[in-house]
Amino acid sequence: MQRFREIIEKRHDYAREWKSRTGGKVMGYFCTYVPEELIYAAGVLPLRVLGSHEPQDVTERYMGSMYCPFARDVLAQGLKGRYDYLDGVAIATPCVHMRVAYSSWENHVPTPYKYYLNMPGKVQSPEAKPYLVGELDLFKKSLEKWTDRLIDNSSLDKAIEVYNTNRRLMRQIYELRRQRQPPLTGAEAMEIVLSGMLMDKEEHNRILAEVIKKLPAKGTRDGIRLMLIGSENDDVEMVRLTESLGGMVVIDELCTGSRYFWNEVVPEQDRLSAIAARYIDRPACPIKDYESRRRWTHITQLAKDYQVQGAILMQQKFCDPHEFDIPPLMAMLKEKLNIPSLFLESDVTIPAGQFRTRIEAFLETFQN
Repeated sequence: MQRFREIIEKRHDYAREWKSRTGGKVMGYFCTYVPEELIYAAGVLPLRVLGSHEPQDVTERYMGSMYCPFARDVLAQGLKGRYDYLDGVAIATPCVHMRVAYSSWENHVPTPYKYYLNMPGKVQSPEAKPYLVGELDLFKKSLEKWTDRLIDNSSLDKAIEVYNTNRRLMRQIYELRRQRQPPLTGAEAMEIVLSGMLMDKEEHNRILAEVIKKLPAKGTRDGIRLMLIGSENDDVEMVRLTESLGGMVVIDELCTGSRYFWNEVVPEQDRLSAIAARYIDRPACPIKDYESRRRWTHITQLAKDYQVQGAILMQQKFCDPHEFDIPPLMAMLKEKLNIPSLFLESDVTIPAGQFRTRIEAFLETFQN
């Protein structure tokens, strides 16, 4: 587990070393709807652009304070030169907050290659998949021109297999968390997922396979079985704090967690069609989950499968898509599954310790 933690803490060192060792390019992506398989097939290292959780005062000139702290934190890292090794950046029609961060990055953070992928906003539409296939073809051609490298079926097949292997390994880790006493903590599981967004997937697969072999059959600790739901959350310290107070985070519904890897690419003769289907059918972000709220059904099933006792719903400050979802979600969990919830509005630039009292009080309700 230590290796995963090191990658997160020294993500920039890892990327620079990878570039030096391989001579390859590194592309930062701003949203997990960016199809990493295409980037990987081009011989480029995909790397999720994340913030640093530090207080910052450099973004006010470039995006207003009413935008979410995560988007501003991400932009701040670019403005400070933390990602100066990136050869390119890409985004796939995210929320308006990340769009503004990306637009400001385009104009104020020197990066040689930039690409905006038009991802369908309404993934439940029958037109969504064919539309995305066309957009993926445009992205593929752009990558080929940028890298001077042909992305053929062989390279796509390899990328799909590498990424599907990673998803299967991640699912194995999450299956272990269904046990009454999981052999790893929620914080360790989050570190595994986050590190996978920051390093070469083949290397991540090798390390993760070894970790799974060495994990004990079961853990030794008990706790209140919790589910994390909400907007972008890469705050491992918040999970660690929750578990130190008697909680046990056994499952999540986050883009930095299960949503990132939950479904695989199902092979088709047309590789771009197969990749498009995977991103259309993945557990959806609320900005794309309409008219029916399929995400809620997915959350309900996860809660049942992982025997969840309580839910913590975290929303980045000013995150409108999740803000609309949270009240009915809390009501649904209580009415359908009798699962109580705690709502926390967070600012990633403020330490998680601010929530100690509220989390402690929430966990105490299970002892009455």
